[in-house]
Amino acid sequence: MLAKISSSTVMGVDAHSVAVEVDLTNGMPNFQIVGLPDAAVNESKDRVRSAIKNSGFSFPLKRITINLAPADIRKYGPVYDLPIALGILCATGQLARDDLRNYVVFGELSLDGEIRRVNGVLPVAIQAKNTGLGGIILPKENGNEAALVRELDVYPYSHLRDLVESLNGYSDFKPFVDENNHEGWLSAPNDFDMNEVKGQELAKRALEIASAGGHNVLMIGPPGSGKSMLAKRLGGIMPPMTFEEALEVTKIYSIMGLIPENLGIQRHRPFRSPHHTISSAGLVGGGSFPSPGEVSMAHLGILFLDELPEFRRDVLEVMRQPMEDGSVTISRASTSLTFPSEFTLVAAMNPCPCGFYGDPIKECICSPNAIANYMKRISGPLLDRIDIHIDVPRVPYEKLRGAGREGESSETIRNRVRAARERQLVRYKNTKVHFNSRMSQKEVRKFCELPDESEALLKRAVDSLGLSARAYNRVIKIARTIADLAGRDSIETADLAEAIQYRTLDRNRF
Repeated sequence: MLAKISSSTVMGVDAHSVAVEVDLTNGMPNFQIVGLPDAAVNESKDRVRSAIKNSGFSFPLKRITINLAPADIRKYGPVYDLPIALGILCATGQLARDDLRNYVVFGELSLDGEIRRVNGVLPVAIQAKNTGLGGIILPKENGNEAALVRELDVYPYSHLRDLVESLNGYSDFKPFVDENNHEGWLSAPNDFDMNEVKGQELAKRALEIASAGGHNVLMIGPPGSGKSMLAKRLGGIMPPMTFEEALEVTKIYSIMGLIPENLGIQRHRPFRSPHHTISSAGLVGGGSFPSPGEVSMAHLGILFLDELPEFRRDVLEVMRQPMEDGSVTISRASTSLTFPSEFTLVAAMNPCPCGFYGDPIKECICSPNAIANYMKRISGPLLDRIDIHIDVPRVPYEKLRGAGREGESSETIRNRVRAARERQLVRYKNTKVHFNSRMSQKEVRKFCELPDESEALLKRAVDSLGLSARAYNRVIKIARTIADLAGRDSIETADLAEAIQYRTLDRNRF
């Protein structure tokens, strides 16, 4: 007897169809899986055998061959337990249904027949819809996640026995009805508010610009000046994700198994803050079968690198391609996978090893040579890719005590940022650009015309600060964002002057 069940495999952030073919023949009892399976797939034999028996069905004493086609794609993980079990039950006549090829089956089995939660369901559900299949059969705990895909029937079950009874007509086989308003769940995080930060008006302004234009930021200041506090509040002034953006982010978190079970969707923009001991593979992704790294986990959100010079130099250098392209490609002998990585980098550092260079109160104890070596830990090409360099000085006592007016709330700033981004969406509606920092040279020439006096100012800045061609373009992009925040169609000289002051490290202070 031969049975075929449709399933799927996840490669990168996308899913690919896999046909699970089950063949039963007479002969010495044997159970073999072919089609480039990994160790977890091969172990399915024992899980499937026990699950079928403990669910009240009979396991055939025959020669069983399972083929996972196409055979040139590596299959990994326990997700083929459920389709293999259904294929065996179909081949033995215990499951009387001949249309299972119209459903994608995806799930792990326990020894007692329970269908366990698995990773990567959202990409599989999207692929099932795109291929025109009738629905997806999967673990009950993954139901909310798969239901994010509209116009796809989702059939979540918690036990193999219940699923087979439904397929055989002993109980209703009805799709899951998700009444949740997932779009209503999307919001900006409200755990931290920008008005809790005392002083630091210049840094707040820089973060507002970074949020509006998608610019990378480096904050430089002594310990305790509020750099981490500011970075944690950046997500609160960024606009909430659209539903399409939330799906992009949720796909990545689905692969990593980090989706909240009760929600099924990532509500907020990601905020990732890896420790400085992280490896290159941990930061950009890797492994024998590549998986996403921190730069991809921060897609459409924030990647915060605290104490930037403490990261290994080779680790920092691998970020250059993701920062420039908005994606990272990981190549191995067997495959090459691309993960999205369109994030806003927020980095923080001290001005010197002791942290008090230039501080008006506490004296720096570092030698000039030590300060120079400290700064050399960050390469020039990496600094060139960071749009905004901003000083975050010590906060005076009067501001710490709350003297003077209270700062603006995150909601107030977010409204301005949202308006600026809407202007950008209108401007770039016929291009692949979504915000100013992603403009190519062609878009810069088209959308960033400068008046004559601004050209003269920019020329003086390039000559005096020694700006590279990349830094020159980034200054113009920042000026474009400043104009958008002010609601202006054209860039004024004041916008360009403000943009130039955000290139602190180009002034050779160290």
